[in-house]
Amino acid sequence: MRVLTKATTILATSALLAGGVVFAASANDDLIKMSENAKDWVMPTGDYANHRYSKLDQINTENVKNLKVAWSFSTGVLRGHEGGPLVIGDVMYVNAPFPNTVFALDLNNDGKILWKYEPRQDPNVIPIMCCDTVNRGVAYAPADGDRPAMILLNQADTTLVALDAKTGKEIWSVKNGDETDGSKGESGTAAPMVVKDKVIVGISGGEFGVRASLTSYNLKDGSLAWRAYSMGPDSDILVDPEKTTDLGKPIGKDSSLKSWEGEQWKTGGGGTWGWFSYDPKLNLVYYGTGNPSTWNPVQRPGDNKYSMTIFARDADTGVAKWLYQMTPHDQWDYDGVNEMILVDGMEVDGKKHNVLVHFDRNGFAYTLDRETGELLVAAKYDPAVNWASKVDMDPDSKTYGRPIVDPKYSTGHNGEDTNTTGICPAALGTKDQQPAAYSPDTGLFYVPTNHVCMDYEPYRVSYTAGQPYVGATVSMYPAPGGDTMGNFIAWDAAKGKIVWSDPEQFSVWSGVLTTAGGVAFYGTLEGYIKAVDMKTGKELYKFKTPSGIIGNVTTYEHDGKQYIAILSGVGGWAGIGLAAGLLSPDNAQGWHNAVDQGNQSAKGDIVGTAGLGAVGGYAALADYTNLGGQLTVFELPD
Repeated sequence: MRVLTKATTILATSALLAGGVVFAASANDDLIKMSENAKDWVMPTGDYANHRYSKLDQINTENVKNLKVAWSFSTGVLRGHEGGPLVIGDVMYVNAPFPNTVFALDLNNDGKILWKYEPRQDPNVIPIMCCDTVNRGVAYAPADGDRPAMILLNQADTTLVALDAKTGKEIWSVKNGDETDGSKGESGTAAPMVVKDKVIVGISGGEFGVRASLTSYNLKDGSLAWRAYSMGPDSDILVDPEKTTDLGKPIGKDSSLKSWEGEQWKTGGGGTWGWFSYDPKLNLVYYGTGNPSTWNPVQRPGDNKYSMTIFARDADTGVAKWLYQMTPHDQWDYDGVNEMILVDGMEVDGKKHNVLVHFDRNGFAYTLDRETGELLVAAKYDPAVNWASKVDMDPDSKTYGRPIVDPKYSTGHNGEDTNTTGICPAALGTKDQQPAAYSPDTGLFYVPTNHVCMDYEPYRVSYTAGQPYVGATVSMYPAPGGDTMGNFIAWDAAKGKIVWSDPEQFSVWSGVLTTAGGVAFYGTLEGYIKAVDMKTGKELYKFKTPSGIIGNVTTYEHDGKQYIAILSGVGGWAGIGLAAGLLSPDNAQGWHNAVDQGNQSAKGDIVGTAGLGAVGGYAALADYTNLGGQLTVFELPD
């Protein structure tokens, strides 16, 4: 492992300025130019800013009602299909959940398979994948010199593989985790991101006590460029105590170590399995970290830095310019991994900023100046949120930037073996990883949300490598006042206000697409792909696909025609009851036997509390959909 000190940071930066920056910039420019071509979809996020917006407008508010299926493709896997396809020229690249098969499909021939890559992975990885065997997509790296264009796959077993985009043959592979057999509890679910001459990838395992990291590899050969852990010594987390700031102030020496008891940081979690964004002008990579391990807050006193934290890191060195912890000493599993959406020139309180907008699992939407880390807005984006009354926005306050926690809903305050009831949102958050989208046409954000609350009972657990390290029994149910479990909302990030909201029976667990045609697309857990008017939220179209949708909507143009593509295949955390068969009492009991370490708090509701509480909350899904794994592509009639 490379440890980056202040001296090596200066040397590395000097070397880049002296000779390496020309290559890096040219590779970066190629990908930026490709992302500006609306006919293709070259990044899982659409662009570096995570807008998930397309300039294509053939499909619009007037004709979207006429959409029909153009063609479809089965992935052959019956688990949760998160992520979505890439489109480069005449080829579409699609990948599946475990075993993470990658397909190159010919758009000139209704998706004929050009090549297929089938990884060989240890099946022992499957049971250590917390919330289904999902994968959020592959990344594309343009050709450079003698190196061909590549498809980058982050496999479930943490192997990062570079494939020749034309042939599917492996060019190089590298082990991102310590082990690839599940014995340490590490797994790979995040889509990689290509930046300059590097590829950036995260790691999962917060429910197994994995000390997570964000890692950068060199595209030319897969060698390690830098690795930044989520917690630990300053040299491990790649911070400068004097220059890295938190809300404008230097973080100081050993800021992470001081927030943990003893050596608990070594099993501290802080997964990096969400989405990444990048600002080429500032050369900063943005991402969030997940929950601290264990879920029992009584066992880990302190703020548990830097779990639940937004990082802004230099893309060349990995050193953090600024950071901000949203949920210090998490007591509810409100992972902070959701996407960071970058928007230029947003006016907040009369002053323009280039901002980062983040919809956190904790139910607050944050708007920050992405150059300085200044906190501009922090507001609830679901009125049901009750665990905290607000985020303190007074810069002169001792609790500036921290949520003001209601003791009634504090699982740490109420103590071990005490069931705290009525907490909103549930552990899967007001929004999980399912990504929101931004429209420069309306200036609004379109957000798929959960409207779910929970009961949460922490209990004491012990750490064993590769074994569940959870320590809480959870049950989930709709928020008070109705029986709907989700909303699709339009959000004003400058004001911190909901503009309109469309209720959904279940959580909206798919990613959103916005278009210049005035239409926003999303999918539902029942399996509908829906199109709504971005100005009003009015539903304009829906179609029932073969399985529940937890993937992300994509659009592209081929031979002069615009298409819409979506993966369906119910699963993920919300659909884990169906995906893993946990609606069966025997299977649910087996899950508890593996996870609970002998604790009996779930004894009264074995099925409902399985799957970290999601099985009971979403049991009714079985009445609306079934397992599947299909790509469906839509078009307008000729």
